[in-house]
Amino acid sequence: MKGDIRVKKEAELVLSHEQQKIWTRDFILICFVNFFLFLGFQMSLPTIPLFVEYLGGNEQLIGLVVGIFTFSALLIRPISGHVIETKGRRFIFLIGLILFLISVGSYTLATSLWFLFAMRIFQGAGWGLSTTAAGTVVTDLLPIKRRGEGMGYFGLSGNIAMAFGPSLALALVPIVNFQILFSICSVLVAIALVLSLFIRYKPVDKHAVSANKRKWDVYEKTALQPSLLLFFITVTFGGIASFLPLHTLEVGVKGITWYFFFFAIAVMLSRTFGGRLYDQKGIRVIFIPSALSIITGMLLLAFLAHEWMLIAAAFLYGIGYGMVQPALQAWAVNNAPADRKGMASATFFSLFDLGVGLGAMFFGFIAKYFGYGSIYLTAAFSVLISIILYIIFLKKEGERIY
Repeated sequence: MKGDIRVKKEAELVLSHEQQKIWTRDFILICFVNFFLFLGFQMSLPTIPLFVEYLGGNEQLIGLVVGIFTFSALLIRPISGHVIETKGRRFIFLIGLILFLISVGSYTLATSLWFLFAMRIFQGAGWGLSTTAAGTVVTDLLPIKRRGEGMGYFGLSGNIAMAFGPSLALALVPIVNFQILFSICSVLVAIALVLSLFIRYKPVDKHAVSANKRKWDVYEKTALQPSLLLFFITVTFGGIASFLPLHTLEVGVKGITWYFFFFAIAVMLSRTFGGRLYDQKGIRVIFIPSALSIITGMLLLAFLAHEWMLIAAAFLYGIGYGMVQPALQAWAVNNAPADRKGMASATFFSLFDLGVGLGAMFFGFIAKYFGYGSIYLTAAFSVLISIILYIIFLKKEGERIY
């Protein structure tokens, strides 16, 4: 009898351990898909502004071309959040990857800004569909008690791509033409598409289908607080992605390729413990230190005069972002009802896109009339707003804030 009880307890422990596993076959596959998708994206990110200049565009047009991508993704996310729950993760994921692949491949044919602008809309739609689906798939695969840690590891796949993608692309620009560069990006996204076919996706929940058909909205209210905080942080991305290469050229500081490398390395380092810290201690111990680290990085860029300032800014920005992003994402998803996880992911990434898009467009005007350095002073102020909002949320929610 005692032996049976012991065997039963051991079996329960094994089952509990299996339920808490992060590194499953499908989780590893989604990480590789994310890596190749992000590598294709990150290689195009710093080169699109250069391509716009090559086609005859100015600072404002750079901001518009960068910004329209994120606004396209923003508009498609609420739709994707609903369709994920009604048609399934696989359907939306594959459609998004295919759209992204076609749009990036079309850049090899671009000879005018109008054509590029149109294709950026399609790329944004593909990005919005694929990343919303990926965030939901990862949520399905991760045990709730280790979701912050798992989100951190999943984010690492994109950060590794970020470590090499921009630097590799900027190194290739003087060597190959833009057509070859965008062809390489297309191949990488094609690899992501092929790998995505082998993931075992969560089946469609019939109850979720009926619930989502009854309720058609554009956001998940339980995810609004962390998503709004993320918005004011990701405004900084518009200034980095669109104008930092041009800013370094203007002030005569070398090392822009190293900026993206050290930023990604810092994000990877912080994500190895940031998500776990969130699971154990909550957002309270993460948010303000991370936001202050980002602000310091922005101030260094605003007064950029030496290469060490560029590297220090990259590291501080990377540490702050690497800590806070997976924590906010886990907070957004954990609070959502079971049949609203897709919509919570859509809300979270919608505010991410809105921050990047508004930042890119707004900073285009800032750069034209006040100079590149003013971009990063404005970005630092945006992150300060997120700290103020966080304190307001903290007082409003009391002990219930995650």
